[in-house]
Amino acid sequence: MNRKNLVLPAVAGLLAPVLAACGASGDRADRGAAVVVGATDRLVASKDSPAPLDPAVGYEAGAWNVLRQTVQTLTRIPVGGGPPVPEAAESCRFTDKQNESYRCTLRSGLTFADGTPLTADDVTYSIDRVLALHTPNGPAALLDTLDTVEAQNEREVVFHLRTPDATFPYKLATPVAGIVPRSAYPAKTARDGFEVDGSGPYTMKAQTGHQRVVKIRFTRNPRYKGSLKIRNERVDLDLFRSAEAMEQALRDQKIDMMTRTMTPAQVQRLREKPADGVELIEMPGLAIHFLGFDTTDPAVKNRAVRQAMAQIIDRDEITATAYRATADPLYSLIPSGIAAHTNSFYDRYGEPSPAKAAALLRSAHVRTPVKLTLDYTTDHFGSATADEFALLKKQLNDTGLFDVTVRGTAWDAFGPAQLGGDYAVYGMGWFPDFPDPDNFTAPFLGRDNVLGSAYTSAPAQRTLIPQSRRETDRTATAAAFRRVQAIVARDVPVLPVWQGKEYAAARQGLTGVERAVSTSAGLRLGELARDPR
Repeated sequence: MNRKNLVLPAVAGLLAPVLAACGASGDRADRGAAVVVGATDRLVASKDSPAPLDPAVGYEAGAWNVLRQTVQTLTRIPVGGGPPVPEAAESCRFTDKQNESYRCTLRSGLTFADGTPLTADDVTYSIDRVLALHTPNGPAALLDTLDTVEAQNEREVVFHLRTPDATFPYKLATPVAGIVPRSAYPAKTARDGFEVDGSGPYTMKAQTGHQRVVKIRFTRNPRYKGSLKIRNERVDLDLFRSAEAMEQALRDQKIDMMTRTMTPAQVQRLREKPADGVELIEMPGLAIHFLGFDTTDPAVKNRAVRQAMAQIIDRDEITATAYRATADPLYSLIPSGIAAHTNSFYDRYGEPSPAKAAALLRSAHVRTPVKLTLDYTTDHFGSATADEFALLKKQLNDTGLFDVTVRGTAWDAFGPAQLGGDYAVYGMGWFPDFPDPDNFTAPFLGRDNVLGSAYTSAPAQRTLIPQSRRETDRTATAAAFRRVQAIVARDVPVLPVWQGKEYAAARQGLTGVERAVSTSAGLRLGELARDPR
């Protein structure tokens, strides 16, 4: 893959570490006025994925965080959450009661960073290009309700939807709808490499080594016209090989802030014994982690096997022991903090009970112990993943109902194997594209779902989710999504395990940290500034 759903950090999930501390910016004297942020995102150009930063291709949290700084979208999600607000657009609205026609008026005088005028034709070109390329497991699926897009004049663009979709303004706020210049982005092929051109608040220059990005310099774009207030002139994003190397750079005052990925042990250490001049910030998170199932595999094809696993696993032990309270137990695909969240798995299965699990298997005539392999990736979700899967193995095997082995695989092999149906049960994660219950359900329950699963739910996909998309008032969708969550708890095509929190550690004197990291692990680098005092 390079899918966003497979991008979850150790604490609230992101990419596997990159190169050594060669991303580090050096002493303060070398950095000038730049704010320096550390991360462990892995941005790699490979034969299978040569264009990680093309908005039509990139579907990972790390790639999206580069695009959010450099490529403008018509709308954006406000810092405090809520419905999307205009960004490159001056205004946007549905023009019909069915939520099938969406019109945006661009701000006057928009240009790309090189001074080229940005018009409605650039918007239609960018959207049509995403749909035409339709890269496998790429972000084009977000635009599946779009029929056509047309420029009515230089500033007016109209989106015609094939079905009602009140979530469409949220989708326009994601990088898949980023506006790019046709001079830099071919219509029929992806743009390879690590260059990005747009009209966003920053321009960028990547420093690379061995086909990987080790550092990105974001410089304020003086031609930017949008709704964001940028509080700095430059931000350097240094990418580290490990969370430990990133933490050492913070302690050595080589970076001002570190965020994804911080390990549970790191968070615990900084919480209990704060480093001199360093503050740990904890924020709510929406990243989720779950077990996925190949529902055609003989080992788990019988729903009772999946239900028995749901009846056994002890999420409290996993979050307390493997994640050291940096995550919370999760009993639904829709996490806490999202409207319509219910504890559907807890409502159905209650506390862990081997006796109830045995009854489920017995009533379905399943012979025990059920032999299973649980697969996970060793280098994508952080070091705590191995601890989590060791606990899952112990919890299942201790009942005598299962004979479980666990197998760890490097991400480069794990991703293709999972999509190819090689795993019966596997660990996975999801960063939401936008904070709405639709984005925690629709991607997993349809025929072309992001997991490549054979599971579908006709009531969810044909009735409940389409009906919910008619509701502009998203709080009015609660009843439909309660039913969807109940269906998932009954059928167990996926088994939610935990919901992550977001963390950052910053040196004293850096302001805006809480606003710079979103609940979806998105970075808003323009919020960061040094306290002049």
